[in-house]
Amino acid sequence: MIGADRIQPKKTAAMGVLAGLLEARTGQQIAANRTWRIETALKPLLRARQLDTLDALVADLLADRTGSVSDAIVDALLNQETSFYRDTGVLENIVAALDAPDAPGGRRRPRIWSAACSSGQEPLSLAMLFAERAAQTGAPEPEILATDVSETAIARARAGRYTQFEIQRGLPVRRMITWFDAIDNEWVAKPDLVRRISYRRHNLVGEAAPAGPFDVILCRNVLIYLSPQLRQQIFLQLARVLRPGGLLVLGAGETVIGQSDAFMPSPRAKGFYELAPAKRDLPSAAA
Repeated sequence: MIGADRIQPKKTAAMGVLAGLLEARTGQQIAANRTWRIETALKPLLRARQLDTLDALVADLLADRTGSVSDAIVDALLNQETSFYRDTGVLENIVAALDAPDAPGGRRRPRIWSAACSSGQEPLSLAMLFAERAAQTGAPEPEILATDVSETAIARARAGRYTQFEIQRGLPVRRMITWFDAIDNEWVAKPDLVRRISYRRHNLVGEAAPAGPFDVILCRNVLIYLSPQLRQQIFLQLARVLRPGGLLVLGAGETVIGQSDAFMPSPRAKGFYELAPAKRDLPSAAA
């Protein structure tokens, strides 16, 4: 059987330009054995612009004076894979950690940052979990900030509109009926759910983090696409806005071990990370 790496299309100069644009704007890298994804991801954009080749798209990019072409290319190349209740146990453990007696801040309203939130399924899942928990216990619901580098993704998240395929990926029927309305062949999050989240565009690479401190920061499945140097920079940025005792949540294939000395495995929440003792007095990490 021929290995997948034996049948990848040869990387062209146009692919190099497009991959370089993505990395320059977001820090995300496309591995040499995954250059096929460039052509696949950009096919809808080629059709929309009535272009036949990536070379023609690069020509449009070089002639672009408004930035609209580069924005469209970056949006198309970003890996926006997400779903409702992705890794449900992780989200449930966040709720449990904030309910624990040793959680920082006691009964005050916690703050959560969902970084690289894509089209919003992660923060909406959290909002539903915390709303259900508040109804049962009376505990304060968190302030949830959700950000993404893509303005298009953030606009979709704010609208809260999802296809039948998207709504069925991970969302139990009971929650779908409770929190969403069926409108024009889509499922639309009810205003009472959407209002629980603040959305804004933010680039983890090259932009200051939102004002902290946060009790929980989710930064899942994005750092794996960045260079080790950028990962270290972002870890330090996250450390500056995480409350001492707060939790950093990464994707299943991500770790701080060997990547950053700003964090250590949490002794109270398995699978999560906390500020290392030497980093708990960083200037922006307020108590």
